[in-house]
Amino acid sequence: MKLGVMSALFAGRPLEEVCAYIADIGLGAIELPVGAWPGKPYFDPKKVLASAKEQGRIKGILKEHGLVCSALAVHGNPVHPEKGFAKKHHDDFATAVQLAPKLGTDIVITFSGCPGGSKADRTPNWVTCPWPGDFLEILKYQWDTVLVPYWAQQAKFASKHGVRVAWEPHPGFTVYNGETLIKLSELAQRKAGIKGKPVLGANLDPSHLFWQGMDPVLVARQLGEAGLLFHVHAKDTELDRHEGPLNGYLDCKPYGDLKRRAWNFRACGWGHGTEFWRPFVSMLRRHGYDHVLSIEHEDAMMSIDEGFERAVAFLQECIVEEKPANPWWF
Repeated sequence: MKLGVMSALFAGRPLEEVCAYIADIGLGAIELPVGAWPGKPYFDPKKVLASAKEQGRIKGILKEHGLVCSALAVHGNPVHPEKGFAKKHHDDFATAVQLAPKLGTDIVITFSGCPGGSKADRTPNWVTCPWPGDFLEILKYQWDTVLVPYWAQQAKFASKHGVRVAWEPHPGFTVYNGETLIKLSELAQRKAGIKGKPVLGANLDPSHLFWQGMDPVLVARQLGEAGLLFHVHAKDTELDRHEGPLNGYLDCKPYGDLKRRAWNFRACGWGHGTEFWRPFVSMLRRHGYDHVLSIEHEDAMMSIDEGFERAVAFLQECIVEEKPANPWWF
């Protein structure tokens, strides 16, 4: 298993500089943002898709610094009820799927998205409970009319290009936990007629699970047993022991309101220690995940470089890069 970075945090820096920096502190992989919400900090994906020379230049930079491309990130909402918004995010996703194999990866990371509650809506509608009964009608519309048909088409498209789609379970989107991810993967692939190895799976980020009351170690087992662990983010969350028990963890206060929020994103090790991260990595290994632990830094209490470097140092104590040899008694 390698340590890598979701490199959107270095937006504005040249790719060559970023690769030299992360290689120097011991990383072996980089996740490249190529559209939708992560933005395009290094290159124009459509121009690179059309240029074998540019593809070679980017791969050459990574090779020079001993890095692999773990995935392309295009986190978006391609099923947004506003058609122009949805088309932009869909187009970015389609570009990423075609570009991924040309940059040395078969993984594209995104969100499932969240549709509106009906054809008349202009904004997404995330349902969190079954009553009043309108909510169940919304879910039926979202799943049957929008999500399953859309992702069935994208499963065919990704399969054609030899790419796997890794949804990141995230509150606010229809796929927000292991159960909803497995459900959408199965329904969409069945509708697409795809059999055998799945092409719709998970980018597992524990930070979004903690404040929903989930145990990411158990979610890793759930997704591992389903064969859907495609990619993993390393980001932590601190649960405030005063605000959470008082007001709950469904917190809409701005991320910058650190004093009053019930939870905050933290660098790995500053929300949960080795008592979580070592079993989490072990569970990934138990289910055959030996790809990349991609650090995503969104800790508002630390600078970019400080938080990132602290996360690297911490996680280096929690993983073993090389695949361990079988014990003598196997």
